[in-house]
Amino acid sequence: MSITGTLIIQIIVFLILVWFTMKFVWPPIATALDERARKIAEGLAAADRAKADLATANQRVEAELSKSRNETAARLAEAERRAQAIVEEAKSRATEEGNKIIAAAKVEAEQQAVQAREALREQVAVLAVKGAEQILRKEVNAGVHADLLNRLKTEL
Repeated sequence: MSITGTLIIQIIVFLILVWFTMKFVWPPIATALDERARKIAEGLAAADRAKADLATANQRVEAELSKSRNETAARLAEAERRAQAIVEEAKSRATEEGNKIIAAAKVEAEQQAVQAREALREQVAVLAVKGAEQILRKEVNAGVHADLLNRLKTEL
């Protein structure tokens, strides 16, 4: 065989091989490559969506955290105001109670002073009668001189 015949036969075999490859081998490979490219594209799109969702979720989390911080600060401020109000109310109650106790003590002291004066008047009257009895050296009748003693009490 000549080189030209061999070359023609090789070209024919090559063309048959190209046709066979294009007809039976290339379509499944192209389909697999297209499917893989589609899956990669879907994966990238899902990753982008996940990033966007993550960013949105982070914004919501930050908003909720900010809201929670604000609510906590407001609650703490309200608790401090309540505590101050309770302390002020307790102080005013204690002051009122102290004033009541002082007033009651003054009234009681006044009553005790009056009682002490009365007891002292009676003792002075008894001592006056005893002194008069000793001066006169005779027995003085207390029933007869009760009026005299009452006048003496009022004068003292």
